Amino acid sequence: MAIIHHTTLSPTKLELLTGWLPLRPWYRGAEGSAQLEKAGGFRLDDPEGEVGVEFMVAADTSGEEPVAYLVPLTYRGAPLEGAEAGLIGTLEHGVLGTRWVYDGAHDPVMVEQLLALLAGRTSAQAQGETDTPDPTVEVRAEGAGVRPGLTGPGKVGDTGAGTEILVGPPGQDGALTLTLTRVLRPGAAAGKGLLGQVLAGWSAPGGAEQRGVFASLRG
Repeated sequence: MAIIHHTTLSPTKLELLTGWLPLRPWYRGAEGSAQLEKAGGFRLDDPEGEVGVEFMVAADTSGEEPVAYLVPLTYRGAPLEGAEAGLIGTLEHGVLGTRWVYDGAHDPVMVEQLLALLAGRTSAQAQGETDTPDPTVEVRAEGAGVRPGLTGPGKVGDTGAGTEILVGPPGQDGALTLTLTRVLRPGAAAGKGLLGQVLAGWSAPGGAEQRGVFASLRG
């Protein structure tokens, strides 16, 4: 169980993301710095209690129209070997000290807990409260469903709309594709090969509540 500390962060999460987001291939805002505000999300618990896992929605108002981005983040007390491509930066936590912040697509703890969520073996937690499930996060099994025991990440690749992560049973990495929807839009996923999806809500600039796919698994 992750313990949520209400304390200072320097820089803040949004300050870290302001320089990182515009460098992503799926970024849709204006050139230069993003103008971000927190717009929703949820957490997943690390069974070992070492890594913080947060699915943050950041709304950007720098372009002609606001865009909501999904940014899964992991927080670690030391660098993650082999995940240099996923490092967003470091911040100083008022209680825990220096934290290394990663794009969760490159972190095996986030990927495996997201797969556990899709398989019904764990539950989403409230973004800002300790030991509090978030009942608004919906997991839908599709087709043959998501079997337990999947691992990852394998190869991680960004497209113009999201991030694709190859996952699979032990010894068969790459059998399935786990997709993170980076540019959020209302509605559910559909189509060939869909095995499961996670739907959650966020607040659009102006206060309108929206709901769509955060992640999906296909094979």
